[in-house]
Amino acid sequence: MSTKYRCPSCKTNRSRFNIIEQVVHAVKLDPQTGDIIEKYDHEADAGPLHTIYNGPERRVQCGTCGLIEEERTFAKYGEQ
Repeated sequence: MSTKYRCPSCKTNRSRFNIIEQVVHAVKLDPQTGDIIEKYDHEADAGPLHTIYNGPERRVQCGTCGLIEEERTFAKYGEQ
């Protein structure tokens, strides 16, 4: 990972960031209690009514102002 970042909000930070790795867990919850009834090993096993997660694997937080966005947003500003 050798990508230059710059915060699109505070526009000055180019060095202090938190990299947030997103891990998806497909589950079925009890609607009354909120307890997990079932965990699925693969999202595809969750059935036809369960939408597969298609968001970013990684998000970035600015270590100065706290803004959290997709990694590509910080990378795009880092090119400038």
